[in-house]
Parts: sequence; structure tokens; C-alpha cells
Amino acid sequence: MPYDLAVVAGAALFGAAAGALLPGVLARLPEPALDPVDPAGAAAPAKVPYAALARTPRLGVGCAAAAAAACAVVAWRLGWSAALPAWLYLAVVGVLLAWIDARTRLLPTRIVGPSYLVVGALLLVASAVEGDWHALVRAGLGWAIAGGSFLLLWVIHPRGMGYGDVRLAGILGMALGWLGWAEFGVGMYAGFLLGGVIGVVLGLLHLVDRRRYPFGPFMLAGALVGLVWGPAIVDWYAGARR
Repeated sequence: MPYDLAVVAGAALFGAAAGALLPGVLARLPEPALDPVDPAGAAAPAKVPYAALARTPRLGVGCAAAAAAACAVVAWRLGWSAALPAWLYLAVVGVLLAWIDARTRLLPTRIVGPSYLVVGALLLVASAVEGDWHALVRAGLGWAIAGGSFLLLWVIHPRGMGYGDVRLAGILGMALGWLGWAEFGVGMYAGFLLGGVIGVVLGLLHLVDRRRYPFGPFMLAGALVGLVWGPAIVDWYAGARR
């Protein structure tokens, strides 16, 4: 695993600076047009306005700390990799998306949509820098497989998953696929595992409604698991089966 203290420290500083700006981004998000009835057929709960969320006490400090930690983990894993800029972007944006989804059960298209272009462009540059076009092909396949799988789940059971999760899956699949199939497989599966286990626990503690809890934060956490431990988990599993 590549490791460079200067890269980790620089990434953490970048994350802290970018994370401190996230409440301002949140405050400027336009409010979505919501269906008054949720997928379960009941009246949809009132949504907290983005501007009100942005005024949460110490949100800037929390976002800065979370983004700094996420960026440090990414840099610790990737080092001076050409894919580092794409993952630093995802680490910062992921903090904002996780917070929004946790509070509103929405993943704003105004953030997720442009992220396809940003991550795709950065991964294209990464492949050009490293001369690794196979990685770019894997990224495209990861996008198609992850996005297609989540789309199928959404079509089969729309009550259990929001369409924002489908959009987010494509981005995470692209970024994980660029790194390798081990990172992709573990990262996507870890999101389901974390969401299932932690979601059940939170439901039993009556901290969330088991039928209505956000999945985006678990998907993002699962992507970090795949990034950091994907190859090690696959190697361990392959060895255990021998």
C-alpha cells in the first residue's frame, strides 16, 4: 500500500479547506420538486429546507473534519496515484451527500449529475497520465454494472431504494472500477452489508424508520472499504477457499 506522509497531510489540508465550504454549497442548492406521497403510499414527511440545514451549528467544522479524514484515508491508500484527484473530489463531495441524505433522504441531482462529468474527466486524465486505458474500460464497465444493478433493484422494488441511490451507484462504480475489480466488488457489496447490518441495528434502537432510512451514506462508506481493503479481502477470501 503506497504511503507518503506529505501526500496524506496535503490531502487532509485540502479536505479541511474544501469541507469548510460545503455549508455554503448546501445553502445555494435549489429545493427539489417533491411528490406529496412517498413510494409506500403514505404522505411524504416534510423536507427540511437546504438553507435551514446549512445553518446547522458547527456544520462547517464537522464537514471540514470529516472531509479531512476521508481525504487522508484516500491519500494513504493511493499515494501519488493519477487517480488521487478523482478520489479526493469524491471524498469531499461524499461528505456533503452523506449529510444531505441522512437528513432528507435525498441525493441532489445538482451535485450527483455534474459529479459524473468531474469524476469521468479526472479518470480520463488519470488513464492518459499512466497510459492505462484498461483502467478506463474497467471504469466504464463499473459504471454500467453498478448503475444497471441498482436501476434493476429500483425497478423491482422502488419502495426500498431512491433513484438518487441509482445515480450515485454509477459514480462509485466508475471510480472503484478504475482501481480494479477487487475494489469494485468489495466496495459495492460492502455498501449493502453496512446498510443492512447498521440499518437494522438503528431500526431496533428506534433511531431510524427501518422502512425509510438513507442508503447513500452506507454506499459511500462501502466505497471507502473497497478502496482501502478490497484487494486484501479478495485475497483472504480466495485463500480461505483453498
